[in-house]
Amino acid sequence: MAQTTTTKETLVASWPEAPATPEVPTGLHIGGVFRDASDGATSPVIDPARNIEVARVAKGTVDDAKAAIEAAEAAFQDPTWRDMDPTKRGKLLLKTADQLKKRFADVALIESLQMGKTVREAQGDVAFVLNTLTYFAGLADKIQGETIPVGPGRLDYTLKEPLGVTTHVAPWNYPLLLSVRSVAPALAAGNTVVLKPASWTPLSCLMLAEAGQAAGLPPGVLNVVPGPGGAVGNTLVSDRRVESVNFTGSCAVGQTVMEAAAKTTKRTVLELGGKSPVVVFEDVDPAKTAKGIGWGIFANAGQMCWAGSRLIVHEQVADAVLDGLKGFIAKHRVGPAWSEEARMGPVAHKDHLESVTGHIESGKDEGATLFAGGGRITEGPYANGNFVEPTVFTGVTPDMTIWKEEIFGPVLTVTTFTDEEEAVRLANETTFGLWSGVWTRDLSRAHRVAGRIEAGMVGINEGPVTFPQTPFGGYKQSGLGVEQGVAAVDAYTRTKNVMVRL
Repeated sequence: MAQTTTTKETLVASWPEAPATPEVPTGLHIGGVFRDASDGATSPVIDPARNIEVARVAKGTVDDAKAAIEAAEAAFQDPTWRDMDPTKRGKLLLKTADQLKKRFADVALIESLQMGKTVREAQGDVAFVLNTLTYFAGLADKIQGETIPVGPGRLDYTLKEPLGVTTHVAPWNYPLLLSVRSVAPALAAGNTVVLKPASWTPLSCLMLAEAGQAAGLPPGVLNVVPGPGGAVGNTLVSDRRVESVNFTGSCAVGQTVMEAAAKTTKRTVLELGGKSPVVVFEDVDPAKTAKGIGWGIFANAGQMCWAGSRLIVHEQVADAVLDGLKGFIAKHRVGPAWSEEARMGPVAHKDHLESVTGHIESGKDEGATLFAGGGRITEGPYANGNFVEPTVFTGVTPDMTIWKEEIFGPVLTVTTFTDEEEAVRLANETTFGLWSGVWTRDLSRAHRVAGRIEAGMVGINEGPVTFPQTPFGGYKQSGLGVEQGVAAVDAYTRTKNVMVRL
């Protein structure tokens, strides 16, 4: 296998002047009103390309979280929302999408400035948000029970009823997209919502609240409370008035959320980590495959739970695929979010930068071969940002830390195999099971391997791709429950059986 190392050819040609931060709400949104935190505290939102403050946001407290739950509970009991025609609920979601669409460019720019992803990536995220709201708007009046035959003299039927107050603890890597992915089905089913965005990236979620308010959502139906997980998050998970918790984040925190929710028997949907295998067989087109692999690991600077981070490639095509990856990286320019040339931005925070670079150092220390990247980009204006080179390690074995642990950065590990059995064994040699990829021209083998890989999603001959209507969920420690699609509504409804003696 080739052992050469690429050079630092991924810098953008120039550093354009940064755009001004669009005007956005910065207060807590509780009961239909934007307001300060109860103690007046605020926290900064930092642009990771420059590590400068771009906004300050109200920092919620335990009292604020409780106030949001109270507002959501009152809204759920109010006939205005409780008895609303589900078709009208759907129309309110459509109007919310329309309000976001009016500020499409601003929402995308905010997502870029607070998280670091390129504007073109953020625009794709916002488009997905609009499609998700539209999808669940259409589903709102199709959430229905069924009649069950039980013999003569009786009528038996079921009702699908909303739970009540639902809470949603969102991550920082796709701040708005992963919030709406759970908020939309919860609202479509008739629940009320308290959303806690990640402390690093709250701005786009506050824009969602603003859009919902402008669309006509009744006060208290959608509340957004930025703040620390230790105060706001714990309150939302443990309060007895909350009926369900949706959490996206790390396995360790997810297990803590699950434990806390169990004390009051709450519904939980957990979308946790991944260490996704990409299995490449010997019959592929190496160049096309390398492009798909590259986007699957370096999109969003690798900060994706379903990133294709473990390349398991047949030894006959390993060198050709790696050559293709080298060419992909050379064109995959790194830069600030607002640069039109950039295809990859910085990682989202200084703390996360330390985690990613620490994993890279562990790969070097444990004997993996550095094929590409491996360092920070610090020349000129990049010195102040959290920029990491697209990095590829070869010769990676299952005992290495970079094979086992989720890095959540632009780092790909490469391992070779000789036959299908070995490929499947290597793919499943992980505690995670979120996404997986299979590249082959043999259709029978593609379906056979897809059936044997222990993951909730399998992509055949493409990188990670999803749609609002397709289920998203994992096996093993990658989580519980399903996001997206018709099945997502099940997490936000309960089934009531009614038996009638005629």
